[in-house]
Amino acid sequence: MSDGFDRAPGAGRGRSRGLGRGGGGPEGGGFPNGAGPAERARHQPPPQPKAPGFLQPPPLRQPRTAPPPGAQCEVPASPQRPSRPGALPEQTRPLRAPPSSQDKIPQQNSESAMAKPQVVVAPVLMSKLSVNAPEFYPSGYSSNYTESYEDGCEDYPTLSEYVQDFLNHLTEQPGSFETEIEQFAETLNGWVATDDALQELVELIYQQATSIPNFSYMGARLCNYLSHHLTISPQSGNFRQLLLQRCRTEYEVKDQAAKGDEVTRKRFHAFVLFLGELYLNLEIKGTNGQVTRADILQVGLRELLNALFSNPMDDNLICAVKLLKLTGSVLEDAWKEKGKTDMEEIIQRIENVVLDANCSRDVKQMLLKLVELRSSNWGRVHATSTYREATPENDPNYFMNEPTFYTSDGVPFTAADPDYQEKYQELLEREDFFPDYEENGTDLSGAGDPYLDDIDDEMDPEIEEAYEKFCLESERKRKQ
Repeated sequence: MSDGFDRAPGAGRGRSRGLGRGGGGPEGGGFPNGAGPAERARHQPPPQPKAPGFLQPPPLRQPRTAPPPGAQCEVPASPQRPSRPGALPEQTRPLRAPPSSQDKIPQQNSESAMAKPQVVVAPVLMSKLSVNAPEFYPSGYSSNYTESYEDGCEDYPTLSEYVQDFLNHLTEQPGSFETEIEQFAETLNGWVATDDALQELVELIYQQATSIPNFSYMGARLCNYLSHHLTISPQSGNFRQLLLQRCRTEYEVKDQAAKGDEVTRKRFHAFVLFLGELYLNLEIKGTNGQVTRADILQVGLRELLNALFSNPMDDNLICAVKLLKLTGSVLEDAWKEKGKTDMEEIIQRIENVVLDANCSRDVKQMLLKLVELRSSNWGRVHATSTYREATPENDPNYFMNEPTFYTSDGVPFTAADPDYQEKYQELLEREDFFPDYEENGTDLSGAGDPYLDDIDDEMDPEIEEAYEKFCLESERKRKQ
């Protein structure tokens, strides 16, 4: 009976069919019922080796800590190397027994597994995350900007580090300019006391404004504020004078820079745009208190445009377009006040470049758009006059809010039309066809009117019900 359980399904039947050709015993072995045990043992064929899997009992439900199905439970005798945190355990290859002992080894393994099951603990992934970890900040960001500027410069060993830190802070957070510039200027007044320190301050601001494109506008505002609030004025010049001298150094090599290599031209373009921002933001107070712009910057921008158009490469022309979009309206107004036609000459030169220069199609399109922008007064719209002074002659928007009427033919007209009075009078006459019938349907003509007698003042029941619901809902919402 045990042999029947050890057999794999179908194994006995296969052997019965193979040996049943020589006899028809009840067990399919080919011997008659009267054969003795010795006779059967002598004629019994040698036992065939069975597969190891056939001797194993049916698989039980895997415990929660057991390895997944198909994994081997044999543990090598040699000690395993400690696994790294987060690494999976090494898979050991099953040991194959010799053919002669295959009948015994699986049975012993199954008996040992039944007697003492091996528990394999699943590896736990170790994480380096911690609730006590410091707060994350992006690279280049410092959380103590405000405290450092409010406390002054005690935490900075040198002037350059303090100034550079503040410039980087303005680059990342330009909105803090209004709240922190006053404290910054007070700190500089207590620190900058020599010509070398002032020269170093000018150089740091200039390098930041020309190396970072987005800082050119903020750098110009910073220069304007410091030019009015720095108290130091050495013999070499004040802050504004030293700044203009530094710009002049770059300005004198404009022709070589406009035709230089790509890196040189890129640095030159940054200088040109920074000078344009300086022209718009740097205020100079006159002797009688009026505020004007630096005329020397106006002349310098005109020469820089000549240098860019004299070398009509794509990047030079793009820089010229950016500069004119930035300062074109202000430059043209200043030149018109002096009776100059410099802007007309620049526009003529742009048209010649579009016709003759070997620039790309996109750059030519940019230049043509610039000419179109200038023809529309640089996109400026003059402010309309006040309501008291507005008239149809001086205000194009005078009739903007006037209503629109329609003639009997469906043609719209407004108060701006020349024949407005005639059309409006005709409209009033058409509305006077039913003088005794008001707009809400009330009959004022009395009984006997053939037209108004046909009008039913009562609402349809369904419409009346819907109207009552609407009134109740409106009242409920109003009380809420």
